Amino acid sequence: MSGTSLAGLRVVVSAGPTYEDIDPVRFIGNRSSGKMGFAVAAAAAQRGAQVVLVAGPVSLATPAGVTRIDVRSAAQMHAAVFAQLPADIYIGAAAVADYSPREVATGKIKKQAGRDTLTLELVRTPDILAEVAAHASRPRLVVGFAAETDNVEGYARGKLANKRLDLIAANRVGIAGSGFESDDNALTVYWSDGARALGPAPKTQLADELFDLVVERLAGAAGKERHP
Repeated sequence: MSGTSLAGLRVVVSAGPTYEDIDPVRFIGNRSSGKMGFAVAAAAAQRGAQVVLVAGPVSLATPAGVTRIDVRSAAQMHAAVFAQLPADIYIGAAAVADYSPREVATGKIKKQAGRDTLTLELVRTPDILAEVAAHASRPRLVVGFAAETDNVEGYARGKLANKRLDLIAANRVGIAGSGFESDDNALTVYWSDGARALGPAPKTQLADELFDLVVERLAGAAGKERHP
């Protein structure tokens, strides 16, 4: 959908994976293609929003009308997202690494004779979604994504509550035709007292349907402010 339903609003979207370097040639990553997040950014721009897309390492064209910031690691994504606040809406569609190597080797790690194992010490990365939701310049709407292999609703609702999000879009990964690396997906969007199933459909269509719900939630919040 095109139009002006988001005209005058500033939207920040994070998309794609992060790569956490081990040494100059190796990294810890994941299978996120960034397609869902890029579709979300495109849909927001088509509705008239000013859109900033913080993108992990993916090979996708920048959507029309979108300002793109490329990052590699979780730390870089964290810094880039917070540099774009304040915003009206934040949508965290990126698959941010939960852990990163404590130390990055300056040279390529070599195999050692007589040693069959290698131990890496990993440390937690910043929780971008939770920190945005708790920020002094918190957006009016904070939307997360949850990619799960099982107990999708349970884990999604847990993240919704624990991170104090307004909406969370959840999908099951590890099945053919949806999730990572696919052009199609199926989402269930949860909020504190409701849910809505979207798809299966192309990610571009799902992004537009997600913004139908975002606009509804913004309108509902505005109505509560006018009529306390």
